[in-house]
Amino acid sequence: MATPQGISLGASQHGHDDGDLVPAIRPARPDEIPEVGRLIAVSFNDLAPNAYLVPPLSERVDVMADFFTLMTSYAQAQGRVDVVALDSGMVAAAVWFDVTQQPLEPADYEERLAELAGPYRPNFDALDELFSKHHPHDPHWHLAFLAVLPGYQHHRLGSALMRRTYEELDRAEVPTFLEATNEQNIRLYRRHGYADMDPFVIRLPDGAPFYRMWRPVRGAASD
Repeated sequence: MATPQGISLGASQHGHDDGDLVPAIRPARPDEIPEVGRLIAVSFNDLAPNAYLVPPLSERVDVMADFFTLMTSYAQAQGRVDVVALDSGMVAAAVWFDVTQQPLEPADYEERLAELAGPYRPNFDALDELFSKHHPHDPHWHLAFLAVLPGYQHHRLGSALMRRTYEELDRAEVPTFLEATNEQNIRLYRRHGYADMDPFVIRLPDGAPFYRMWRPVRGAASD
């Protein structure tokens, strides 16, 4: 069985780097984890990896929301889950795993994945295998998911969520890792201090790419 950092879908967002909305960031409550999972699923719905994992568009959000909820529940126990909640509701989230020590393997993962994935289980197994093979071994924190609802993108919410954790990790001298999903993500993450890893591009069986990136310890992230 894979550990959590080997089965997450990767850190993805869609250009949240302009505008001037000032977010109030806080930890997610345990009862909010399903809402976080659905927020990620809606935000990532047009990404190629999601289309590979659950091809029918009519089923994708529901299945992926269950998957992201599962992974976010593990992250809350082994890392952190931060959210931006406005008067209109939750609009953005960052999901991190602490991989500075060997994470505990969730005992119920296989059973819960089989239940939520149904006929798409082989696709999730391929994702698990790909990420397990290419996850770095050095101690770090893993930015598994960075998501902003489509109607709230382009207001620097993703950047604000990242900075909240970078400030703490840089003080503790802990680097970070993520898997980006497109060129727009890559440009943003490079501005926050991430560099390309080798190999940089890894692919699912249908060719959907992820881009491996590493952020060494540094000062506060830039806008």
